[in-house]
Formats: sequence, C-alpha cells, structure tokens
Amino acid sequence: MTEVPELAGCMSDGATAQEAHRNAETVILEWLETARELGKVIPEPKGKLMYA
Repeated sequence: MTEVPELAGCMSDGATAQEAHRNAETVILEWLETARELGKVIPEPKGKLMYA
C-alpha cells in the first residue's frame, strides 16, 4: 500500500510496491481534481510517498 499523508484518505495498493506507487500517481491526480472541484485547500507537499 502507498499512502499520501498530506492528502487525507489518499492511498493506493497493488500486487507489488511498484504497482502501488504507479497507482498512487493516478489517485493523487484524482484527489487533487476532486479537491479543486469542491473548493478544498490543497496542502503543500511535505515529503516523499510512504510505503507500508
């Protein structure tokens, strides 16, 4: 699983860590698009993706 701590609830999974990371890129873009549509504040990045 890949988690994006700055974006509440934003995480992805995959059969491998690499797949989870690739999936996270898609989920991040979708999260940002939804936040913009809802007028939500988008936090500044604080670091790298975390793997669990």
